[in-house]
Amino acid sequence: MARADDRYNVKEAEARWQQAWRDAGCFEASADPARPKYYVLEMFPYPSGRIHMGHVRNYTLGDVVARFKRARGFNVLHPMGWDAFGLPAENAAMERGVHPAQWTRSNIAAMREQFQPMGLSLDWSREIATCDSDYYRHEQRMFLDFLARGLAYRKESWVNWDPVEHTVLANEQVIDGRGWRSGAPVERRKLAQWFLRITRYADELLDGLETLDRWPDKVRVMQANWIGRSEGAYVRFPLKDCPLKDCDESVEVFTTRPDTLFGASFCAISPQHPLAAGYAARDPGLKDFIAECDRMGVSEAVIETAEKKGYATGAFVLHPFIPGAELPLYVANFVLMEYGTGAIFGCPAHDQRDMDFARAHGLEVRPVVAPRGVDADGFAKDLAAASEAFAEDGVLIRSGFLDGLGVADAKRAAIERLAADGTGRGSIQYRLRDWGVSRQRYWGCPIPIIHCDSCDAVPVPEADLPVLLPDDVIFEGAGNPLERHPTWKHVPCPVCGAPARRETDTFDTFFESSWYFARYCSPKDTGAFARAAVDTWLPVDQYIGGVEHAVLHLLYARFFTRALRDCGYLSVSEPFAGLFTQGMICHETYKGPQGEWLEPERVRRNDDGAWVRVEDGAPVTPGRSEKMSKSKKNTVDPSRIIESYGADAARLFMLSDSPPDRDLEWSDAGIDGAWRFLHRLWRLAAQPALPLPPADAPEPTSLGRSAASLRRSAHKTIAAVTEDLEKLRFNTAVARLRELANALGNLDPADDGAAWVYRFSLDALLRLIAPMTPHVAEEMSRLLGNGGLIAQSPWPEADPALLVDDTVTVAVQVNGKLRGTIDLPAGASRETAEAAALSLPAIQALAAGKTIRKVVVVPDRIVNVVL
Repeated sequence: MARADDRYNVKEAEARWQQAWRDAGCFEASADPARPKYYVLEMFPYPSGRIHMGHVRNYTLGDVVARFKRARGFNVLHPMGWDAFGLPAENAAMERGVHPAQWTRSNIAAMREQFQPMGLSLDWSREIATCDSDYYRHEQRMFLDFLARGLAYRKESWVNWDPVEHTVLANEQVIDGRGWRSGAPVERRKLAQWFLRITRYADELLDGLETLDRWPDKVRVMQANWIGRSEGAYVRFPLKDCPLKDCDESVEVFTTRPDTLFGASFCAISPQHPLAAGYAARDPGLKDFIAECDRMGVSEAVIETAEKKGYATGAFVLHPFIPGAELPLYVANFVLMEYGTGAIFGCPAHDQRDMDFARAHGLEVRPVVAPRGVDADGFAKDLAAASEAFAEDGVLIRSGFLDGLGVADAKRAAIERLAADGTGRGSIQYRLRDWGVSRQRYWGCPIPIIHCDSCDAVPVPEADLPVLLPDDVIFEGAGNPLERHPTWKHVPCPVCGAPARRETDTFDTFFESSWYFARYCSPKDTGAFARAAVDTWLPVDQYIGGVEHAVLHLLYARFFTRALRDCGYLSVSEPFAGLFTQGMICHETYKGPQGEWLEPERVRRNDDGAWVRVEDGAPVTPGRSEKMSKSKKNTVDPSRIIESYGADAARLFMLSDSPPDRDLEWSDAGIDGAWRFLHRLWRLAAQPALPLPPADAPEPTSLGRSAASLRRSAHKTIAAVTEDLEKLRFNTAVARLRELANALGNLDPADDGAAWVYRFSLDALLRLIAPMTPHVAEEMSRLLGNGGLIAQSPWPEADPALLVDDTVTVAVQVNGKLRGTIDLPAGASRETAEAAALSLPAIQALAAGKTIRKVVVVPDRIVNVVL
């Protein structure tokens, strides 16, 4: 055994073992047909310049899986890279006077250096950065293949426009009607945009969710809702006396509730509907209303929460089922041109949004669905005056040929009548819309298109890829620097040779993150990836990241994989076989005397328990625990924690304090406790309670009771921790290892075989905890004199024979009340259990002078004596 100092030198040991892993190339993956593959991947980070505690938790979870699977005999791929394009770098360039590339690469270097002390089992030889032309050249080629296959196209569409950032924002980047970074009120604009035809895969994406049984149910539900498959009908409402030139004869709507058509009291069209523009040309008030709507943006979330406003056009449409019935036509701010047909009919009695609109505009509420078994007239009268819609199942009332039908049957009957009358048709509709990938910014992948007045949009020839970003850009002024560049955008047309211009939009950064996992399979390949490599490694077996990416990133990646499959790049359909979404890390918040947010290190508690500011003792108001964020300054610096406590302590705290899918409450007491446990663990090897035999010592032929119990506990722990890690129950695994450590401390050193069992159990303990706290495990193994690295050692195996107890503790009751316990051989007979129970002094005392009426025995559990 190696000599141990009196104290575990965390800093020296962790640096030494990290270097040993690098020297041995422990984590560099290569093809190995003799072993099953396992691909572990955490969502790659944006290089902001500083890692945060969310990174520590996310990468610790992935590292435990990678180390565990490697020990279990898998050939593990666990790579790392950087999601390096995006607006933050461009903003930094303007604010700091540096080039986005310089800012990004310096941040990557800084974060790589911060990640190293964590001891992560990452294959850094496969590192990628999406801003490298060696990476984005391949997605330019992918886009051109998508274009050739009809999966990419260009059209004019209404978009969210940030007037400060001068770029398009995705709906999810609009927060309360404002740009997520600039805070400026978002506007609607109509721009020519490039799209990917994700809707072509709507059914496949929806059906594929059924195969993802290792994804959280909540994520699958979120994706299903986002795709939003719904059955309904297109219905035409004829316009009455339309005064416009070239006016359409009717307003067509898509509805999922054709059963409620008899309850319609109005129709509404989007502010961007062609009819709206025609009416606005004759009505200045409507023109102003449309301009007000354009300042809302097109985000569904914003429109859903905004006040529902409408403008009466003065026009009317005719009801398709009720001869002569007319419905007023409105322009409404909550009707989106991009969804359905840009028009709706309103049934206030059975839709809350329509109810709110009707009450605001004095429209009639006409109930046509009632609960089963109620007085229909009374219910309708009450609902007509109510403020809440009835949106549940029921039977149709006041609906002509639909009366008495249930909702489902009424939908079918309504669609059949519409088709027979020629006023509508049944249809399946999706909430999902094609993915707009154009962004008006510099720091992104250039879209490889050249615009020619004669030839239109022309793909950049493959020989001219990649289209590189120019380095000499000027960030002064508003808008896209590529648009203002004096030379970069001016090129000859590849088809006719005439003067033409490059596309100055760049790709949405979700484009890069939709295929990076495939690039890791062969990052040095001259193509996007080697077909043999992706067919070997994909799909990712375990993907780990935040639930905030549950819809867009994951949905886009699923689409992208299918599109690449259909273009011949790979053979899989689903990129991520398993998904785990970790919880957030929270910390108390603090405010100073002026209501300013304070960092945790700037506050302390007085002896009387009051919170004060460290520098001057001013009173501090503690707030609720919230997700760590820079804005509220309730963050903890991972580098400081690792410097003070070591990586293993930080990792252990992240794993042990709460289930990994739930939020974790950061506390100083928690990290202190993790640090103390690791030092106690180290002392079990450095300062054992008894002399230990060598590693190859034979197992004793007989064991004392304490030693036998510890050996059995060790094997049970091996089996239980193995199952816990397979099911990602990290906190439960840590709890079991703490119990085994306690059992080691309770071993009777005088027992037969105690020294051998101590060493066996300690060796099992360090191997089991190695995926979680790898440095201290290596150090303990060295102290025990084991050869080689734990990082390259196999996982311990439990002996099945020792997983079943030889003896069981049985409760002894008198008239149903516990009066004692007895230890019996497992499976003892009824007679043996009864005799042992009746021999207990406590039972004999209670039964003295009384008649035992019967004895009830539940094998291996209870003996109940009935007096």
